[in-house]
Amino acid sequence: MTRRIGFLVFPEFQILDLSGPLAAFEMPGRTVVPNPYKLRVVSESGGLVKSSSGLTVATEKIGASRFDTVIAVGGLGSFRAACSPRVKTFVRSAAKNCRRVTSVCSGTFILAAAGLLDGLRATTHWRAAALLQRQYPGIRIESDRIFVKQGSIWTSAGVTAGIDLALALIEEDLGPEAAKAAARDLVVYYRRPGGQSQFSALLDLEPTSERVQRALSYARVHIGKMKSVEQLAKAAGLSPRQFGRLFLAETGQTPAKAVEKLRAEAAKTRIEQSDEPIEAIARTVGFSDPERMRRAFVRTYGQPPQALRRIARGALCARSETPGLGKH
Repeated sequence: MTRRIGFLVFPEFQILDLSGPLAAFEMPGRTVVPNPYKLRVVSESGGLVKSSSGLTVATEKIGASRFDTVIAVGGLGSFRAACSPRVKTFVRSAAKNCRRVTSVCSGTFILAAAGLLDGLRATTHWRAAALLQRQYPGIRIESDRIFVKQGSIWTSAGVTAGIDLALALIEEDLGPEAAKAAARDLVVYYRRPGGQSQFSALLDLEPTSERVQRALSYARVHIGKMKSVEQLAKAAGLSPRQFGRLFLAETGQTPAKAVEKLRAEAAKTRIEQSDEPIEAIARTVGFSDPERMRRAFVRTYGQPPQALRRIARGALCARSETPGLGKH
């Protein structure tokens, strides 16, 4: 069975949002006969479309073909593309007639503008999460996820997360061994251990108001002693309800979720760089018990604390044993 995969691009699209997933879907065809995928790139008008880097790709006009899966890529031009009636009509039609509709990076805005994400969980590039939440408050934004699946709708985070998305789609179609083989050929993680939280949790949030910035500064300093979101609201000079609304609008996250990420980030550094017992670290950064910290780590980094400590120690051993990278 050959599945037709359509990549939706537009002027000023991000080239890696296209080339990453495109390369992933190409890999199974090198070993599987017949080729399980037929790949096409489409745009509103067809013809050559220039990416934000200046490179151009040849495209077919939307509506000329039917697809099993449609992938809306991201990039600077995605916000203009999301305003196009023809693009929105194409995406809505794809949602009715295709098996899956997906997006990479800010391509999520195209799906949102077409009304596909109302009431659903979704993700996008971490820089655009707060904007997506403000423009589409009916979407439950999960800015710390690599990708999110909601039935037949998939959304992914920024740039290289499109490869993670493609590998997950390949696994759904062909099984885990095919996805692992594609990952090996691409020399990437089969299951990336972590999400957008590879960035600083504070950088990820990027609040604009002084009140929210003040509350986050308070949280960072008092992370081990904070007992409630009400303390943050007090630091911001707002009622808990006002603070919760403002925080969500500016960051795309709830205060409780943001505090959890700040605690996980503080704990991760200690776990990777010290031999402190994990139970002690959990208490130090404000988790009520190690199990709560474990769940927070799985949500934020994709792995429990013990696994990250093993990875860090393994990397240290490899570094010390590699000529030129050890002690001199």
